[in-house]
Amino acid sequence: MDNSRLFLYAALAFVGLLIWEQWKADYGPQPEPVPVVQQQQQSSSNISAQSNTAGMGSDLPELVGLGNESATGSNNNAAAATGKLIHIETDVIDAQIDTLGGVIKSLKLKKFPVDIEHPNDFLEIIYNRQDSLYLVQNGLRSSASVAPTHYSSFTTAKDSYVMDDSSDVLRVPFEWQENGIQVIKTYEFKRGNYLVDLKHRIINQTDSDWVGSQYRQLQRSRPLETSKILYTYTGSVVYNDEIKYEKIDFDDMEEKPFQLESSGGWVAMLQHYFISAWVAKPEETNLLYSIANTKRFPASYTIGMRSENQLINAGSEGEFNSQFFVGPKIVNRLEEIAPGLELTVDYGALTFLSKPLYWLLSFYNSLVGNWGIAIILLTLTVKAVFYKLSEKSYKSMARMRKVGPRLKALKERYGDDRQQMNKAMMELYKTEKINPMGGCLPMLVQMPVFIALYWALLESVDLRQAPFFLWIQDLSVMDPYFILPVLMGISMIIQQKLSPTPMADPVQAK
Repeated sequence: MDNSRLFLYAALAFVGLLIWEQWKADYGPQPEPVPVVQQQQQSSSNISAQSNTAGMGSDLPELVGLGNESATGSNNNAAAATGKLIHIETDVIDAQIDTLGGVIKSLKLKKFPVDIEHPNDFLEIIYNRQDSLYLVQNGLRSSASVAPTHYSSFTTAKDSYVMDDSSDVLRVPFEWQENGIQVIKTYEFKRGNYLVDLKHRIINQTDSDWVGSQYRQLQRSRPLETSKILYTYTGSVVYNDEIKYEKIDFDDMEEKPFQLESSGGWVAMLQHYFISAWVAKPEETNLLYSIANTKRFPASYTIGMRSENQLINAGSEGEFNSQFFVGPKIVNRLEEIAPGLELTVDYGALTFLSKPLYWLLSFYNSLVGNWGIAIILLTLTVKAVFYKLSEKSYKSMARMRKVGPRLKALKERYGDDRQQMNKAMMELYKTEKINPMGGCLPMLVQMPVFIALYWALLESVDLRQAPFFLWIQDLSVMDPYFILPVLMGISMIIQQKLSPTPMADPVQAK
C-alpha cells in the first residue's frame, strides 16, 4: 500500500507540473503588442517616412565579434529611403525584392490561402506595412573597403521574373558597383521548393585586396495580435551542435543583445505553422547576433549571422553562398535541410511523445486520405494501447459501486468520528481488495499522452484548412456550430454517470 501511495504521489506531481507549464503557456503574461497610437497621430505619409528613415543603419551587424576586424563604422552611404520593387513568381511563392539592398519585402505562399473562403488570397509571410514588418535582409560588411549592405542601391535587368513551365530554376541577379568593387547578388528559386539559394559574387577590379564578410538576418516587429486560447511561440530561435535549440524572444533582445560564435547551425524566426530561417554550412564559422531597435516605429527585432572575413586579392573574385527557407513547418522537409531545424515544430516538454504520435497520424492519413479520420484512428489506437489500464479502472469503479451501500452504513454508524470511519473504510477496502484510487491512476497515466497529442495536432500545419466532412472544412479552427463540443459534453456526462458517486457528502457528489 505504501508503494502504491508513493507511485500515486509521483504521478500527481508529474501531471501537476505538466498542467502548470501548460497553464503558464496558455494564460500567463504574453508580450504586449506594439502600440498603434503613433500611427493614429500621424498621417500615412509621415509614418512611411519615419518607418524608412528612423534607425537607418542601426540594424547592421557590428564589425566586431570574430576577432578579425577593426571596430569601425560602415563605409556605405545610406541610399534613398525606398527603391524599386522587383516581382518574383514561382509555382509556390510570389515575392517582391527591393532594389534598395536586395531586401525581400514581401513573400506570399501560393499553396496556403489566408482562409478557405478566398483561395486566391495567398498568405503573406514576409511583409512591410505601416504598423508591422517582417523582412529578409542580407549584405556584405568591410572595415577597410566599400561593401553593399541592405541600404545600398542595386540594379536589375528586369522588373519582373516569372518561372516558366519549362524551367526548374529561376535566377534573379542584382548588381552593385562602387570604387572598382562589383557585387552580383543572385537569388536562386527552385520549382516546388521554399529553400532559396543566395550568392554574393565579389569582383575586385582595384589594385588593393578586398577583405569583408557576409551577413544574413531576419527582422520583424512584435505580432499585433496573439491568441489567448491557443498559445504558440512567436520569436527567434538559434541552433548549433553546442547549445542545441535556444529561444530568444523579443524581451530577451531588448534586455541584452545576443552574441555567440558558432560553427554551422542556423537562425530562425518562428510563428504558428510557418518559419523563416538562414542556414549556415556545417563547416562555416559565424557570429550569431540579435539587434533590438525600439527607437523607431514599428520597433524591430533582428536575429542574424555574420561570416568570417574572406580575402579577395586585387584583380580576382570570390563568392559567399547562403541558403534561407521561408515556408511551412513540415517536419520531413525541415529534417532534410539542416540538423535540428525540425525542432521548430515545437511540441514542448513532451516532444518524445508528440513526435511518434505525429508520425502515426501521418501514417494513418496516408492510408485514408483524411486528416480527421486519421485523428480518430490515432485516438482509437491510444485507447487500445491503454485498454488494460482502462479495464482495471472500470472494474475498480464497479467494485466501488458494489460496496457503496456498506460505505454509507459506515458513515451512519460512526457519524462525525472520521478517524474511526476511515479506519473501517480501509479495512473494508482491504477485505474486498479494492484500491480506492484504482479508477484515477489509469487516467493520470494517460494524461501526458493526450497532452502530447494536443501539441502534435496544434503544431501540425497539415491540419490547416484540411477538410473533415460535412460542415467541418478546416480542422485547425473551432467547430462553427459547436456540434462536436456538445457531443463531447454529452459523452463526459455519460462517463460521469458510470463513475461511483462519492458517499462523503451530497455537495461532493454533485
